[in-house]
Amino acid sequence: MSMIKYFMPSISDRGWLALVAILLLGGAAQAQPKPLVVATASIFADMAQNIAGDELEIRSIVPIGGDPHIYEPTPGDARLVAGADLILRNGLTFEGWINKLIANSGTKARTVTITEGIAPIQSTQYKNATDPHAWMDASLGLRYLENIKNALVDLYPDGAPVFEFNYEVYRQQLADMDRYIQEQILSIPEQQRILITSHDAFRYYGQRYGIRVEAVLGTSTDAEAQTSDIIRLSRIIQESGVPAIFVETTVNPRLIQQLARDNKIRIGGNLYADSIGDAQSPAPSYLDMLQYNTDAIVAALTLSDNTEPQKPADSPGTTLIFGIISGVLLLGGFYLVFKKLNG
Repeated sequence: MSMIKYFMPSISDRGWLALVAILLLGGAAQAQPKPLVVATASIFADMAQNIAGDELEIRSIVPIGGDPHIYEPTPGDARLVAGADLILRNGLTFEGWINKLIANSGTKARTVTITEGIAPIQSTQYKNATDPHAWMDASLGLRYLENIKNALVDLYPDGAPVFEFNYEVYRQQLADMDRYIQEQILSIPEQQRILITSHDAFRYYGQRYGIRVEAVLGTSTDAEAQTSDIIRLSRIIQESGVPAIFVETTVNPRLIQQLARDNKIRIGGNLYADSIGDAQSPAPSYLDMLQYNTDAIVAALTLSDNTEPQKPADSPGTTLIFGIISGVLLLGGFYLVFKKLNG
């Protein structure tokens, strides 16, 4: 301290104490944690992360690959919610456990229902029950983004310029995806536009993009499959000649696999509905999920038989052609080297 004062003699001892205090307070301010936003499921956390950028910390209660319909919160989830500044939930009976978790956590965070303004599809079987999977329709996904953006601006006004910019970019990407899905579904022969899945998570998707949707289970995966459901789906498969049916990544595939075996039909792929995939999956984000699902559906339903599509790399003719080309190039290389050595 004395050496520094030697070069700066005008600062008194009291001044040095004040300066140190200011520096310490400034450092403490910089070390303040970012506001914490907790979403109930990975799809909504991904939406929020794309809008928030690095301004906020975004966490999901249900981990990637988990099923929000039947999720059982842990003590760690209660601690996470207790420390939240904002909670984002889907509503529409999607997270039946969330109200109890919030109450038990003692959190003071504001809770925002991000389906606000969306007219839900009503259940034809259960009174006052709604289909929660509105995000499967990309045009309704735009309302999710707007609701999330507004909630983030209310939480952290200093980040508003970043949120607004990211939102506009993201909104355009999702609008483009909506058009892409519409165009791709139209490429499926009309009589084969039938999507049969594990549980009824694609009703909004089907309504928006013009594809008939049927499922083993209802809108929630905690229901039990009935024999009548299996009979109904088998009849649809036989009458329509649909070339493939689909499993979902968060639902036990056993029933769909059995349905495929009984009807000698192909499983067209694993679709993502209630969760995005991990970083190594083909659907690590909401946008990726929508595109992957659409591409898988179109690829499987445009086939005219039950054979697995062949990959070009596995084609014997393709392998032979590449072998000939490689051989010619190799011989050409040897010739050039020989000519140079003997030139």
